[in-house]
Amino acid sequence: MSVARLHRSFAPRKALVTYLMAGDGGVDASVEALVTCARAGADVLELGFPFSDPIADGRVIQAAAGRALALHITLDTVFDIARRVRTQTDVPLVLMGYLNPVLAFGVERFVATCAASGVDGVIIPDLPPEEAAELCAAARAHDVGTIFMLAPTSTPDRERAVLAASTGFIYFVSVTGVTGTRTGVPDIGAHVERLRAASRVPVAVGFGISTPAQASALAAFADGVVVGSALVERHARGEALTSFVTSLRAVL
Repeated sequence: MSVARLHRSFAPRKALVTYLMAGDGGVDASVEALVTCARAGADVLELGFPFSDPIADGRVIQAAAGRALALHITLDTVFDIARRVRTQTDVPLVLMGYLNPVLAFGVERFVATCAASGVDGVIIPDLPPEEAAELCAAARAHDVGTIFMLAPTSTPDRERAVLAASTGFIYFVSVTGVTGTRTGVPDIGAHVERLRAASRVPVAVGFGISTPAQASALAAFADGVVVGSALVERHARGEALTSFVTSLRAVL
């Protein structure tokens, strides 16, 4: 029921998706932070797996990936973290990371291990849907949701491909560029609403959301919001995450 569990997290309320880098601060700290987010009100836990060349990420998540790699966090470790988190919460888990580690692990083995570890969906930012047939087939076979990304600059052809290939949710990148905290709210409401009308799965907006006010404004026209860098920064500083996640949940 992985895909169904993911879809249920977006209804009846707007979903709060929280992102943390697996293994940042150590395995135990990573598990604790993820469970804390779930207990504070996160509807989906997005778990990054580290890679040495995270092209879609800004300095905060790049630094988190570097710290995790320095601790020798591998995909096997990430799956161990996912399994430990799954024993403590039923909140959906989504893995997000780059294609090279997945290819080294083996696509079929990667997806099968996701399913066995309680992972409900996968996001591979550098794998376009036009080249994702192997991943999508394996994901369908193992009931793991596929989540593809769109941006304000995406072409109509890319939008159609993402609408066809996404079975978990669609991740709409709110701004062009890389991840990171920003001020203000981009003017993307009409675009997201048009996507929602055409999509059979929820549409979540991410990149640059760092305050409850921003989350609330974007949730007005999206099915959910993704908060990453602001959480990763707090985790890196050793701050408790409960109050920040609770403040985000309160406005959605």
